[in-house]
Amino acid sequence: MPRSVKEIIEQAEELARRFEEFEPDPRDRARTRSLAAVHRAALARAKTEATLADAVAKARADGHSWSAIGTVLGTSGEAARQRYGERDRRRRAI
Repeated sequence: MPRSVKEIIEQAEELARRFEEFEPDPRDRARTRSLAAVHRAALARAKTEATLADAVAKARADGHSWSAIGTVLGTSGEAARQRYGERDRRRRAI
């Protein structure tokens, strides 16, 4: 650990030089791309889930039963209510 201003500057210059000369390993780039793909997929899933939740809320506002919504979602009405019911209750309270 540097202790003087001169040592701090020297260490900073050394770190800057190492940063400028750094070449990532191509395998690291490939691994980064795969994580980036996971991140993009997670964002897409979150957007899709928000769209689905809005659609369920609209269906409830239009008077559709949880049973009917669950059937469309491929689950039971109770499962649909458990997953989306809180949002439905908040929307009706506003």
